Amino acid sequence: MKVLITGGAGFIGSHLADRLLARGDQVLVIDNYATGRRDNLTPVAGLEVVEGSIADPQLVESALARFKPDRVVHAAASYKNPDNWEEDARTNVEGSAIVARAALRHGVGRLIYFQTALCYGLVPLEQPIKLSHPLRPFESSYAISKTAGESYIALSGVEFLSFRLANAYGPRNLSGPLPTFFHRLTEKKKCFVMDTRRDFIYVGDLIDVVVKAIDGRGSKGYYHISSGNDYAIKELFDETVAALGVRLDEEVEVRPRGADDAFTILLDPSKTSADFQWQVATPLRDGVRAAIDYYRKFGISQTFTHLRLEEKT
Repeated sequence: MKVLITGGAGFIGSHLADRLLARGDQVLVIDNYATGRRDNLTPVAGLEVVEGSIADPQLVESALARFKPDRVVHAAASYKNPDNWEEDARTNVEGSAIVARAALRHGVGRLIYFQTALCYGLVPLEQPIKLSHPLRPFESSYAISKTAGESYIALSGVEFLSFRLANAYGPRNLSGPLPTFFHRLTEKKKCFVMDTRRDFIYVGDLIDVVVKAIDGRGSKGYYHISSGNDYAIKELFDETVAALGVRLDEEVEVRPRGADDAFTILLDPSKTSADFQWQVATPLRDGVRAAIDYYRKFGISQTFTHLRLEEKT
């Protein structure tokens, strides 16, 4: 199989590239390294990396014309700065339209997209969230742009699967609470946790579904990739403390959630489980330990969030 991965030096894209290369597939990565890391990909036979933006139509067209991929996995996304609406629109909307149209022109058999659960709004109307939930992405530029990108892909006519994701975590992840906890605890800074719960999915379990989709499982349309369970943010913090083997002088502060912060965001993965014959295999404790091992080895120079958060010390 020949697979083109946009954002292939990022968190999810690089794990997918590793999995595909290990089984002998050919992989072409496009990445501009805005949030991806060069050390996420090890040079091996079968891997080619093109540095550049998916918002560059000539670069995308040239890559598809030359590589002739069987599949395109569109993992590239702008999420570095929640105030940079222009870049979100350029990459997540225009870039997705460029990738979709190029994939259709070059006869790509299937395009796989990753969508944020924020497409359902910061405070969803139901828990667990079903695929029939209305789209309400209006509280963040990231969600607006990712939902527009998803819509252009659906409109393009290319065979596509859009995976709407729970909170993915694991080695190489630089967004969300886990890398923040690691950074603050190892710097001996005080931490706090919000009184909320979230649905966490280990990256290896997520990649299991994506590989099945590359190989033809599933049907055109939309899916959730999620654990089907939610965890208190304090549970994630406690597992981080345990993995680090540190002792706290005092119990971590649990702060009440804000009026616009959902108590839980839990996706219903039943369609994915049925169509892909899949279920989560990695306990939270094991996934946190694997992530901590990575952070210890490679370090964290910066973390990212696609939500505008009030700075609290």
